[in-house]
This record gives sequence, C-alpha cells and structure tokens, in this order.
Amino acid sequence: MTAAADVLSSARRIADDLLFPAATTVDTADRIPDGHLDALAAAGLYGLGGPVSAGGLELDLAVFCDVIEIMAGGCLATTFVWLQHHGAVRALMASDNAALARQWLEPLCRGSRRAGVALVGRLPGPALLRAEAVPGGYVFDGTAPWVTGWGMIDVLHTLARDDDGNVIAALLPVGPHGASITADRLELAAVNASATVSLRFSQHFVPAALVSGLQPHSDLLASDASGLRVNGSLALGVAARCCQLALAADWSPAKALDRELAAVRDALDAADGSSLPAARAAASAFAYRAAGLLAAAAGSQSVLVTAHPQRLAREALFLLVFGSRPAIKAELLRLLAGPATSS
Repeated sequence: MTAAADVLSSARRIADDLLFPAATTVDTADRIPDGHLDALAAAGLYGLGGPVSAGGLELDLAVFCDVIEIMAGGCLATTFVWLQHHGAVRALMASDNAALARQWLEPLCRGSRRAGVALVGRLPGPALLRAEAVPGGYVFDGTAPWVTGWGMIDVLHTLARDDDGNVIAALLPVGPHGASITADRLELAAVNASATVSLRFSQHFVPAALVSGLQPHSDLLASDASGLRVNGSLALGVAARCCQLALAADWSPAKALDRELAAVRDALDAADGSSLPAARAAASAFAYRAAGLLAAAAGSQSVLVTAHPQRLAREALFLLVFGSRPAIKAELLRLLAGPATSS
C-alpha cells in the first residue's frame, strides 16, 4: 500500500466507525469530544500536508481533498475544527520566521498542539482587525467575527491589516489575555460543537517573534481562489453521505444522485482560478439538494433530532454560506432560484 492509500484507509475507518455513529450526539454537544481529535492526531491527519522533516505526511492536494471529503461525511463539526488547523501549518511552512517554525511545526504536525485560524485580515472591504506597528512588534485591534475550535486549540493563525495595505500574519498563543482578547460564543444552527466564537482584540500586543509573515493585501486577494477547492470537499463529503444513505435504503433515484456527485467532484478537480467559484457553488448547491432529497425519501422520521437526514440538511445549509465569496453567492442564488417561471 502507498502512504496515500494508508491515509485514506485510516480516514475512512475513523469517519465510518467513530465519527458517523456519534454525529447526531456531537451535533447537540458544546464541543467536539477529545477522543475524536485524538484519533485524528494518532492517525497522523494533523500533519497531512506538513513536511516529513517535522513529522508530517507531505501528501498532495488531491489526497488532502479526498481526506476532507471522507471526514466531512463522518462528522462535519469535527472536520470543521480539524480543517482550520492546516492553515497554520501552511503558514509556518511558507514563513521566513525560522525560529517560529522550529518551535511550532513539529507539535502541530503531530497533533500534540492544535491550531485555529482568524483570517479576517484577508477579506475584501474595510479592515475589521487592524495592525499597528509599534516598537518590538504590532498592536492588533478590532474583531475576528468567526473563530472555530475555541477551547480546543493552542495557537491561532491570525491575519490583521495595517494602514499601508499589508496583511500581517501572526501565530498567537491561546490563553488568558485579560481584556486584550475577549471571546463571545456564537450559537450555530449546525456544527455548533465547533465552539465558534467572535473575538475582540483591544490593543493586543503581538511580539515580532510571533509574526510569521507580511504580504500586500492585494496579493492575498489574488491568491484567494486557491482555497476554494479545499473547502468544496466539505460539501462533497456531506453530499456523499447523503448518497450512501440513499443507496443503503435502496431509494430508486440514489444511483443517479451518486453519478451526479462524481460529476460535481470532477468539475471541482478540473476548475481553474476563474471557474472555481462556480464549481464550488455547484458543490454546495448539490449537497443542499441531496440532503433535501434524502430527507424527503426518509419521510417523517427525518425530523427526529436523532436522525441523520435533518442533521445533514442543516449541515448543507451551513455550507451554503461558509467561506462564501461574492462570485460564489451570485452563482448559488442563480442555481437555487431554478428556472424562471412565467406568470
């Protein structure tokens, strides 16, 4: 077996034997069970794309996306928390701050330390989280509205923007910060166990030793499409689980639905920077439709809180808005509106 085959086999085992059976219970919990995240670490999945020299697996994007899809079909909440971690690993791999990378890459790749992300600094429009250069580092001030895994992470890969149009990346330890960082828990209709919060930074000092990089905001926006394929695997995973349940129930349209899933996946794989938003929108719209069709096929039991169809439907709803961009939203609205009707 190749390393990739071993990883995919481990991911399927975890998703099918551990995550999926507990998914409806986790759905109503306040946080992800430690055992779920520990199992991912034991399988090496926290270092999926990390360098071998730091204990990572250094697998390519295609395998990474396959693993995300498998995991998302097991438990989207767990996958959502785990997925954020890799943003910090990638940032350290690209960082010129060798001392910071030496300190954090190996424990992050091994999953003995875990990371979240606050990527608000890359968004278009006015800066929500601002960075001001001061002696010895920066001061961060503002808001990061969506931060996942609070209480389950050790460090936070954080992007803030300065007045010169640069994005400053820093790896911030998570811990008591007094009044300089405060968290407000957000109650979500799906993946609530992800412990997602809104963070408020109030003149929080960031030492230069924690800064992992600086990049013009315009350059970051230009490269933004590269992450859309990865996020699209979340929708594929939810849709794949819907197809699997429909096939197991011997529901007559299930085979056609499964073939459509393969076509949606192929379109995402083939998309380039200009076509990725449309392909990503198609994946999210398909997951939403597949979940609706599964609920209709399963009938009235679908609305029981212990039933998978209602959970998958709410997860599909979540994926209509997670990580969206104006181009994705516009395409989603077109797809979901359906054919125009004449009066």
